[in-house]
Amino acid sequence: MRLRSRVPIALLAALAAVGVLASCSRAAESPTSGSGGTGGATSPAAELRLGYFPNITHAPALIGVDKGYIAQELGSTKLTTQTFNAGPEEVNALLGGSLDAGFIGSSPAINAFAKSNGQAVRLVAGSTSGGAQLVVAKDITSPEQLKGKTIATPQLGNTQDVALKKWLKDNNLEIGEGADKVTVQNLDNPRTLDLFKTGQVAGGWLPEPWSSRLVDAGASVLVDERTLWPNGEFPTTVLIVRTDFLDKHPETVEALLRGEQKAIDYIASDPAGAKTASNDSIKRLTGSSLPPTVVERAFSELSFGLDPLAATFPQLAKDSLTAGAQKQETNLQGFLDVTAVNKVLQAAGKPAVDAAGLDKPAG
Repeated sequence: MRLRSRVPIALLAALAAVGVLASCSRAAESPTSGSGGTGGATSPAAELRLGYFPNITHAPALIGVDKGYIAQELGSTKLTTQTFNAGPEEVNALLGGSLDAGFIGSSPAINAFAKSNGQAVRLVAGSTSGGAQLVVAKDITSPEQLKGKTIATPQLGNTQDVALKKWLKDNNLEIGEGADKVTVQNLDNPRTLDLFKTGQVAGGWLPEPWSSRLVDAGASVLVDERTLWPNGEFPTTVLIVRTDFLDKHPETVEALLRGEQKAIDYIASDPAGAKTASNDSIKRLTGSSLPPTVVERAFSELSFGLDPLAATFPQLAKDSLTAGAQKQETNLQGFLDVTAVNKVLQAAGKPAVDAAGLDKPAG
């Protein structure tokens, strides 16, 4: 009896010792979470899964990938890319865990933050400002003339969809079907171009190069979105990262931003080369290149930089509510993490980004 009583005690002691050792091992191997990886061990990621669009508004991503700037900065981290037509699709990929980072429109970025109760993603940098317009048939010269017409946007809840619906409400135009209403139809950008050419849609609120493609097909600009913002600046494309990835691999996020900055510097130093590189990338991704006149016009509508223009986001969040993309206004505190972008900007001798109150409060 004594022997049987001693064996379990010995086994329990041995198992407890093994458990302590395993716990210590896991603690040593697993990085702890924290904003930008602070407060715990971090490491470069084995792989970075990056999303972006085959649009001129994503030129820093197009160039950064095709010229190898991002891959060079990532070093041993494998770069895997995926392209999307519009932001809501990319949000689903980020929230579903099949992407780590994505170049995306401002409204879907806010939506990803809101859908995850402020947990799943962080805004880490800007990319592109401008390059979105309401382009319509030439006989439409006023908001009132949109009544009874169909206007396209790339996808329900995407940045241009929100901008159009907010503008329609500001101009007392009701959305819906009928002679006194404006029908908003969500279409892939190539489909919008085809339907505009055949007169089945009257135009669209579109990002570049698609607004320029409709202009090339005979449309005129009714609204340049730059006219609706102070200094003509609003974030068309930004960069968001899954929070968990940012916490564990801040070095990789910094490398991604260095690659993006190299692409932006290339656009500034060699505009002709940047246009060619972007068009070549679009041809590779979509199977067809853009007419040179479209590329030229598209680039003239855009500016590029790592500043996400944080001060515009409270208004963008209100616009999402007005447009019906959100059921309630999103509290954006904690949305922006400027740690990585300011390190990269400081190293490049450029001004730091102003978080405009979107970062986490100190303490």
